[in-house]
Parts: sequence; C-alpha cells; structure tokens
Amino acid sequence: MGSFGEDLRMERLSRGIALEEITAVTKISQHHLVALEQDRFRLLPGGILSKGIVRGYTGALGLDQHDWTERFLKAYVASGQVMDDDSSWMAFASNVGKARILRHDAVEVRLRWLGAILLLILVAVAGFITVRYFGVRAGWWSHLLPWPHTAGLSHAASAILGSAVPEVESWSGR
Repeated sequence: MGSFGEDLRMERLSRGIALEEITAVTKISQHHLVALEQDRFRLLPGGILSKGIVRGYTGALGLDQHDWTERFLKAYVASGQVMDDDSSWMAFASNVGKARILRHDAVEVRLRWLGAILLLILVAVAGFITVRYFGVRAGWWSHLLPWPHTAGLSHAASAILGSAVPEVESWSGR
C-alpha cells in the first residue's frame, strides 16, 4: 500500500477515468486533483474545503467517501503540511455569523435612535402648539403661529399661515 495520493491515483487509473472527466463532473479544479494525487496538501484550500474535494473526487470514482476522507486526514496530519485545523475554519464561520449579527444589531440600534429622535421632535412640536394655543386663548398672543408677523415672510406664506388664525380666534371666543 502506497501513499494516499498514489492509492487514489491507482484507483482512478484502474477504473479508466481521466482527471478531465472528474473535473467535468465535480467542478473541482484539475490543479487540486493533481495536488491530491501527488500528496501536495499545501496546494489544497485547507480545512473543510479539502475534505469536500476528497469527497467529490472519491464520489466520482465510486469509492467509499467516508473511508477515503479518514485516510486523507491521516495522510494530511502525517505529512506535516498541516497549515490550519478545522477549529480555525469553525472560528472563521463563527466570526462571519457574528459579523452579520453585529451589523443587524447596529442597524436596529440606529432605527431605535431615529424613532426616539422623531418622537422627541413630535412631542416638542405638539408642546409648542399647545402652549401657543393656550397663550392665544389667554390673550398672551394674537396668533397661534408667530411667523405671520415676521418681516422676511412672503405674502403667500403669510396668507396661508394667516388663514389659520381666524379659526383659532373663533375658538378663543374673540
């Protein structure tokens, strides 16, 4: 029994299957398949992706995927070419998920602040109008809105805003 890559290559050749056929079926790069057959594990993407390449390759040959994946892992560790283990891939996947959650939370916090600010503005405007309304009724001011008497206000705006004043004056009993 030879190395993992040799055994895999011998299985492929005994079945008369070319690398191009495996590439066409699995969509795995021929570069990765050759690296697998030559036990050059550093050329593989690593972690779960390497396992997926082995599963796809052995599945295309009709071999037991679980058995060959276990053999691959043993050969990978024995080769000393191990760059990173599955825990780093798990950490990567976990960090991607956390980043999505953090982005979602940041958007939610912004929306809450926006809602609070809009509510505060609404309360301030309602408070201003309420004070002005009761001020007109008490005789403190002659108009509900202070703007009709502003010097720089256009005639059209003054007419629009001024049309609301007679209604308020009718409410106040004048």
